[in-house]
Amino acid sequence: MRILIIDDEMNICLTLQSILEDEGYNTQYAQNAQEGMQKFKSFAPEIVLLDVKLGETDGLELLEDIFQVEPQAKVIMISGHSGIKEAVEAIKKGAYDFLEKPLGLTKVKLAVKKAHEFSSMSRQYAELKSNIDQQYKLIGQSEVMQKLRQLICRVARSDSKVLICGESGTGKELVAYAVHHNSRRASNPFIKFNSAAIPQELVESELFGYEKGAFTGAERSKPGKLEQADGGTLFLDEIGDMNLSAQAKILRVIQAGEFERIGSNNTMKIDTRIIAATNKNLEAMVKKGEFREDLFYRLNVIPIQTPALREHPEDIPELIEHFSRFFAQELKRPYKHFTESAIQKFAAQQFKGNVRQLRNLIERIYILIDSTQITETELKNILDYTESAAADFWNETKDFKDKKREFETKYLTTQLKINEGSISKTAENLGMHISNLSRKLKELKIT
Repeated sequence: MRILIIDDEMNICLTLQSILEDEGYNTQYAQNAQEGMQKFKSFAPEIVLLDVKLGETDGLELLEDIFQVEPQAKVIMISGHSGIKEAVEAIKKGAYDFLEKPLGLTKVKLAVKKAHEFSSMSRQYAELKSNIDQQYKLIGQSEVMQKLRQLICRVARSDSKVLICGESGTGKELVAYAVHHNSRRASNPFIKFNSAAIPQELVESELFGYEKGAFTGAERSKPGKLEQADGGTLFLDEIGDMNLSAQAKILRVIQAGEFERIGSNNTMKIDTRIIAATNKNLEAMVKKGEFREDLFYRLNVIPIQTPALREHPEDIPELIEHFSRFFAQELKRPYKHFTESAIQKFAAQQFKGNVRQLRNLIERIYILIDSTQITETELKNILDYTESAAADFWNETKDFKDKKREFETKYLTTQLKINEGSISKTAENLGMHISNLSRKLKELKIT
């Protein structure tokens, strides 16, 4: 770790450098503000030990300059008795800590150690947050994706309930996170709860929590997802799979903002925004008595429909690029470039599993293919493993004449089957003369 000492007293600079280098730190020092700023930019230290008084220069001014260059810098102020007031002011301005002269060996080592640990934790948190933001990023510049982002921004400003509907693999969780991330609750928890992934008998205990002794095996009290999401957002994924008993309790939370843990009579108040998602037709479930009508209308204040991948195939190249970079980093493999023909091959597929299926294919490519350039040939071998990845007739890029012939062949063959092989009946239903249809069948070699 790199440490920069900025103090106008040479003996303090040398003493601190000796102490810190004995601890294994890489150190440099400067004796004035100008030299200190130059070394801060070139040396890029993680920790700075900065004197409040630098001759005629005010250390607070240099502190502000340092933060302009690197807002996350960890600065420990050094002050004599006369500089305590300035040191306190520096803490208010963002300095990590201050040491009072005369400097004690133990205090210096401890302060630097704590600053180092805090710096490492801050860096890890920033990396973790960056990875989370990257994982939840909505990819695509198509018209449907731009409209979706615009809707998310409008919805995020309020605390209204949101119901996200769409096919599996269309990014319902990503949309829920985007609403949370753009809301006033962004700095508070985003808690996920998947009703389909938990046995029905455990749904309520996981959602509402329980007290010690509430049931066999409850050896201690445990907060539920609702409490964990207090002040933030609770994302109820696959809400259509939630049992009716849990639905009634969630309805109460939405209406009154209160609930009880299992085994407790104490009512708890919470401030949690609820976003629900499903790939089922809740209106049809309401008619069958499988989903509470009152809960449906409580949740469906703002409906959001996530588009299937077939509705925005123009985003496939960008999605491929995004997932390729993601898995190169995630799996620590060399980045793989996809040729234009390979991208066209991807774009021609029917992704019944939507973006999730595309993502899984890219991951499979990174694991099974060593080449850093993915051509149509390598891709064909991978697609052969995927039963659900069949070519989409309308998205496949081909010579127009060949595509037209393919369409006519498929269409007329199907119509003949529908009409039990009768050319006259087929011609009548298609509004064609028998002679014209016979000629076309001969041309296409359809028997």
